[in-house]
Amino acid sequence: MNPFSSGTRLRDMIRAIRACKTAAEERAVVRKECAAIRAAVSDNDNDYRHRNLAKLMFIHMLGYPTHFGQMECLKLIAAPGFPEKRIGYLGLMLLLDERQEVLMLVTNSLKQDLNHTNQYIVGLALCALGNICSAEMARDLAPEVERLLQFRDPNIRKKAALCSIRIVKKVPDLAENFVNPVVSLLKEKHHGVLLTAIQLCTDLCNLNEEALEFFRKKCTEGLVRVLKDVVNSPYAPEYDIAGIADPFLHIRLLRLLRVLGHGDPDASDSMSDILAQVATKTESNKNAGNAILYECVETIMSIEDNSGLRVLAINILGRFLSNRDNNIRYVALNMLMKAVSVDDQAVQRHRATILECVKDSDASIRKRALELVYLLVNENNVKPLTKELIDYLHVSDQDFKGDLTSKICSIVEKLSPDKIWYIDQMLKVLSEAGNHVKDEVWHALIVVITNASNLHGYTVRSLYKALQTSADQETLVRVAVWCVGEYGDMLVNSIGMLDLEEPITVTENDAVDVVEIAIKRHTSDLTTRAMCLIALLKLSSRFPSCSQRIKDIVTQSKGSLLLELQQRSIEIDSIIGKHQNIRSALVERMPVLDEATFSGRRAGSIPATVSTSQGTSLNLPNGVAKTAAAPLVDLLDLAADEPAVPTSSSANFLQDLLDIGAPPPSSQSGTAQAQKSGTDVLLDLLSIGSPPPQNGSSAHDILSLSHDNKTSVSPLDSLSSTIGHSVQPSSSTRNAPVMDLLDGFGSSPPAPKDNIPAYPPIVAFESSSLKLMFNFSKQPGSPHITEVEANFTNKSSDVYADFIFQAAVPKFLQLHLEPASSNTLPGNGNGSITQKLRVTNNQHGKKSIVMRIRISYKLNNKNMLEEGQISNFPRDL
Repeated sequence: MNPFSSGTRLRDMIRAIRACKTAAEERAVVRKECAAIRAAVSDNDNDYRHRNLAKLMFIHMLGYPTHFGQMECLKLIAAPGFPEKRIGYLGLMLLLDERQEVLMLVTNSLKQDLNHTNQYIVGLALCALGNICSAEMARDLAPEVERLLQFRDPNIRKKAALCSIRIVKKVPDLAENFVNPVVSLLKEKHHGVLLTAIQLCTDLCNLNEEALEFFRKKCTEGLVRVLKDVVNSPYAPEYDIAGIADPFLHIRLLRLLRVLGHGDPDASDSMSDILAQVATKTESNKNAGNAILYECVETIMSIEDNSGLRVLAINILGRFLSNRDNNIRYVALNMLMKAVSVDDQAVQRHRATILECVKDSDASIRKRALELVYLLVNENNVKPLTKELIDYLHVSDQDFKGDLTSKICSIVEKLSPDKIWYIDQMLKVLSEAGNHVKDEVWHALIVVITNASNLHGYTVRSLYKALQTSADQETLVRVAVWCVGEYGDMLVNSIGMLDLEEPITVTENDAVDVVEIAIKRHTSDLTTRAMCLIALLKLSSRFPSCSQRIKDIVTQSKGSLLLELQQRSIEIDSIIGKHQNIRSALVERMPVLDEATFSGRRAGSIPATVSTSQGTSLNLPNGVAKTAAAPLVDLLDLAADEPAVPTSSSANFLQDLLDIGAPPPSSQSGTAQAQKSGTDVLLDLLSIGSPPPQNGSSAHDILSLSHDNKTSVSPLDSLSSTIGHSVQPSSSTRNAPVMDLLDGFGSSPPAPKDNIPAYPPIVAFESSSLKLMFNFSKQPGSPHITEVEANFTNKSSDVYADFIFQAAVPKFLQLHLEPASSNTLPGNGNGSITQKLRVTNNQHGKKSIVMRIRISYKLNNKNMLEEGQISNFPRDL
């Protein structure tokens, strides 16, 4: 006999496939066998059809395509004999699914088999229908399945109930047809039928609200009796598992009672006694008993309020936490997390056991227990729980320290009873796991420190001590350096000593040593070193005797490869060496930061504001959270989140317009005078890129140079922008005459619509190598729209590549930039680049055009940048 003919037995084919030593050999065997089966299908071979289908199913399980044998399944199903139908239905369930169109052809065969006189054939049809039933088949065959729920044989009733579950899930509209038949099934004594009936009843309750109400009224008491009979039933070998009678039936009944009792006080009250009996009588030394107890606890927590039962349920979960099995402890922690919102006091009794789970060797249990501890913390137990967690922080694994630190910081921030406790706990966390602390946490700590004026000395001394033992924690170093810079004099002079402190002796050189060690540490990152430079600048003013030493330390960073450090060190060196007259004003202590504002900004619930030392606040549209206009912020030099010295909350539109770094206050009296007059922001606007006037001229004097004293100044709006591409700045140039900007504030009569005047071109920007000319034109009937042609000329001998022009205007203007004629600007004035702009002035006749520009290009593959302020536009544009 040909070993690959249709007469080959299934075992022979399996033996041949297993004998293959390579995948290629296996594929060859399968191809030959599939070819033989195809030949038999073509010859309509009835003798070996069932054998061929069995071989096809094995080939299908190996992952090879077998779609050519689907019709063979239908032929075997239509055969009269049970053996053929059995193979046919098995092939149908394995080779086809509900998405196959071929499945429509089998509906009639299924209907005939569901009405067959042989109960085994009926069982085959029910089994197949329950596995591959589609919505169309469910509607066609639902009456037959409903009738079989009352069949004489319990196995058929069980399979019919399972098939009904599939039908009601596919077609929920048919659920009402199965409500009445399932009520009779709930009275069955056969556990198999009862199990499937309870599952069908549960699914009906979840799918249909009317069915749920019906079962609550008609079946709750009966189900309670069934559960009581199962709990108190004598030993039955066929149902016994580990000494418990049918734990599967226990669990199914408890799940159905949970659905019926949820939201219904009457149903919950009727089942409370049996739930208490299950909770107390079930043994917990076997897995089957633990499964029943867990379902019982979940049912108790889901039904309506019964405080006694809930305490009993939570005590069961507490016993689970002491179990050796990690799975049992994990599910107990999950359930306790749900129970916290229901009965917090009952869960609090197991706090010690939960804390032990935080120290468990299993990572999943540790994390779940930590989340539960976080939910348990309140004002009454925050101190002991935090102490336990911080103590464990000493010995916890590195992988777990991140999560543990995050939770401790969140607990301390949310529930700290006073500032000194908050500072103490945060210092402990920073000392133990500072490298795992997020930036917003130590930022919040600094905000709290600035607000605790009576604790400044205590804090800086505590940080100084902590730094002696935990200098490897980056975040601790940052906070310590910041506090030493701000409150270094308090550290040296022992100002603000508290009764609980032990006195320490710190010299000025010791304070500088702290910062020097931090800046020279090879592990310090850019942020830490930059903060060290600022701290050194502040200490140079607080400790004049160490000024030369500090200057030497700063000088060492002037050659740093990091541009940020290089720039800072050069500027600070210049301030220390050449500008000692303004140094004390520059390095005054930071104003008190508003805690509520900082918290709101972290949560994203309120706009960013900055509190001043006088108690007023300044709204910052460009706060800490970067908005979609971040390129504009960069263009306008508004990269800093907050102005150094906010002056007037009513002048935020000017701050937003041209806040190119708030000017340092020359003296307290000068600052106070500016705040009183309310014009210091305007002075800053009028002196863009220029030093403030030194002759003591007031804002009124400056305004009178261009306007009559009675002329009112209209406030500028915030900026809107039109921006090309974002570039990285490398150099900056600003050309903005002080007096030209005043032209934009005076009122001027609008130009007649029909008489459009000619405007002379202006030199908008000019540097040593670049010149920008603006030519203006207007369309008749649109005096508020100005067409601008920008002409760029390169006066140097070099060629500028990647030439990009950017501009920004206030909100009362709208700017549209068209593409430039080229992105390469030739040298020696041998060519130019032109670009058209369209400016719409919504305040035409009241305000003139004002614009900031940025020009970027590449010179010898080096990014170059030039900036300027254009305010010499014709007044009536």
